[in-house]
Amino acid sequence: MRLSRLAALFATTFFACQTQAADLLQVYREALANDAVFAGARAALTAGAERAPQGLAGLLPNVGVTGSYVRTDGTVDISSLNVRRDSGATVNSYTVSLAQPLLRWANWETYQQGKLLTAVSEAQFAQAQQDLIVRVAQAYFDVLAAQDVLATVQAQKVAITEQLASAKRNFEVGTATITDSQEAQARYDLAEAQESAAMNDLEVKRSALQQIIGRPAGDLATLKPGLLLPRPDPERIEPWIDSAETRNYGVMAQQLSLEVARREISKNRAGHYPTLDLVASRTHSNQSGVLPTAVNQASGIVSNTSNIGVQWNIPLFSGFAVTSRVRESIALEERSRADLENARRVATQGARQAFLGINSGLAQVRALQAAEVSSQSALESNRLGYQVGVRINIDVLNAQQQLYATRRDLARARYDTLVNSLRLKSAAGVLREEDLTQVNALLQSF
Repeated sequence: MRLSRLAALFATTFFACQTQAADLLQVYREALANDAVFAGARAALTAGAERAPQGLAGLLPNVGVTGSYVRTDGTVDISSLNVRRDSGATVNSYTVSLAQPLLRWANWETYQQGKLLTAVSEAQFAQAQQDLIVRVAQAYFDVLAAQDVLATVQAQKVAITEQLASAKRNFEVGTATITDSQEAQARYDLAEAQESAAMNDLEVKRSALQQIIGRPAGDLATLKPGLLLPRPDPERIEPWIDSAETRNYGVMAQQLSLEVARREISKNRAGHYPTLDLVASRTHSNQSGVLPTAVNQASGIVSNTSNIGVQWNIPLFSGFAVTSRVRESIALEERSRADLENARRVATQGARQAFLGINSGLAQVRALQAAEVSSQSALESNRLGYQVGVRINIDVLNAQQQLYATRRDLARARYDTLVNSLRLKSAAGVLREEDLTQVNALLQSF
């Protein structure tokens, strides 16, 4: 009877926060709108999209208009004619000019780099999307795990309270020693300390989730009881490693960055190359008034001049600046190559760890499920043995602790396995929102 009440209390505490609980997909959508890290990645994507048109600008013509308005005042004094006259003139002119690059290798490389840098920003944004999925899932299941720990400690505390009361009654009637009461009291005090620590940890985990979604986390849906966790597909590690080396977005971004570094070398070497531009201009000038250079010369001159041609430039010496920049860019290319290799290693290691974590988690779940059944049977046997006098109080307390620890570890193993499944797909570069939807289907709907 007492065991039934304990089970009911555990279930009530464990599922108390399920009314109108938010599920994993709802939390993820809130994170899409409110996560500061993802918002920064979205802004970086918008900024990165401008690198391509900026690079293209170096290949397009430059058109400009310049002009001037000049007023000249003066006095003309011709002593031989005894003539003194004031003079003044205005000159209004403007020039429309065009310059079209014909041969500028550095501009061409800048254009290619712009397209590559736009692709880099897209790969980085895709990686940020995958990271958000994993971060949301990790924070979500961390809250559930903390709730499980608190519910387990509280249920264990209730069980210890009943065992303490039983030990005191048995001591009063002389069927047990004071040691049983002391042991139960010690376990009760320990459970109180664990309850305080569990409540604090739950608050920390909720704060971590709040940081992502931008508001206090409410009630969360929990996993369905007795669910079967999915296995990785494929079940061999080699395809996951191959995918991580080629499709991981971090690797792809580094590959593009390496190509940018290679083109930077070519762009710097272009400092030694000649340039050729098509240039054209048209100048309009309107002059009116009397110039002081001649007494009777009135000006009303309008002129239009057009020019078209090519302009070339051959660099001869720049103080070894071009050579130095080439050496610098070669060193930076080597660094980019090393970064690419490191990105591949990080991706493959992440895939390997997640894959092994899934298999280990599935094995732990199977073992802990069997252990839960065994621990439940052991607790019932020890309770019965204590009642008939063949077991002592400490045996019952140990059996209770073993059962609740097994339940806690079983829940934690399930959460870790699900998160590792998402981490594996992220490392392989194939994680999508649909994968989060599949995990969300394992939660209870209310």
